[in-house]
Amino acid sequence: MSGDLGAEVVVRAAAATLQKYRNLELILVGDGDELGDLVSTIIGNDSRLRIEHASEVVEMSEAPADALRKKKDSSMRVAINLVKEGAADACVSAGNTGALMATAKFVLKMLPGIDRPAIIAELPAMGGTVHMLDLGANTQATAEQLFQYAVMGSIVAADIRGIKDPRVALLNIGAEDTKGHDTVKEAAAVLSASTLNYVGFVEGTDLMSGKADVVVTDGFSGNVALKTIEGTVAFGKHILARAFKRNWITKLQAFLASSVLRHLSAEMDSRNYNGATLAGLNGIVIKSHGSADAYAFQHAIDTAIVEVRNQLPQQIGTLLQEEAA
Repeated sequence: MSGDLGAEVVVRAAAATLQKYRNLELILVGDGDELGDLVSTIIGNDSRLRIEHASEVVEMSEAPADALRKKKDSSMRVAINLVKEGAADACVSAGNTGALMATAKFVLKMLPGIDRPAIIAELPAMGGTVHMLDLGANTQATAEQLFQYAVMGSIVAADIRGIKDPRVALLNIGAEDTKGHDTVKEAAAVLSASTLNYVGFVEGTDLMSGKADVVVTDGFSGNVALKTIEGTVAFGKHILARAFKRNWITKLQAFLASSVLRHLSAEMDSRNYNGATLAGLNGIVIKSHGSADAYAFQHAIDTAIVEVRNQLPQQIGTLLQEEAA
């Protein structure tokens, strides 16, 4: 209910998802009257969809602690409760990230062996994609927690992209073993002794180089890196558009290159990568970008479906047990 573009986005994404997956059931959680009207207009009757009423909404500006304590009948809380109860296999939300993380952690609890949840998302990279975490759940992390992130990232990358043995790297200020602070050096030692496919340090310039399938860092650095990438892509598009509009010659060049530009735009379209996993929870929760349109929100639902099919939490728990043995 609290995404930037309102509930209609979710209902339109639900309609497209029901057409795509014939054996899927969806529960829309929120204001029953509003959702009922939208479903009637956009979807009509479909026995695979039902509405679960929630009387409250967590606002984007609301403090996570207040949302957790004061809004126990919010659409976010009710949706996560459905996962806890086993009535739903996963929750997808475009709401307040902090509140979603706090509520999911409180209701679902953490997997054994995981200290804190992490936000992991897929980004475009040379030759494919890269999964990066943590993207803002925790501003600081110990060496052991960075190792836990690596385990979670490795499982998610394997599930989403079908990579048999994902290459895992640590984000650092240099690729040499002598670079970085003590925490990242300690994490490197732990990863080197593990069964994960650890490939060493990568710098910010290598995030999208294709050198790694999973890049691990703390939430502060990860969030800064993510926002920098998003800002750079937006700036690049602006500069390119301005250059092609300069005069009639550049406009003609833009016309001749239109097929290439469409391909480039599709490759860099952030909607194709929408849907960040809140990894480490004893349940599946996917965070959609708050400004997601129906196409982007459907991609977040797709991510949830893949993780349910692959039983992501169980895989993470099993790998952690194997590493500890």
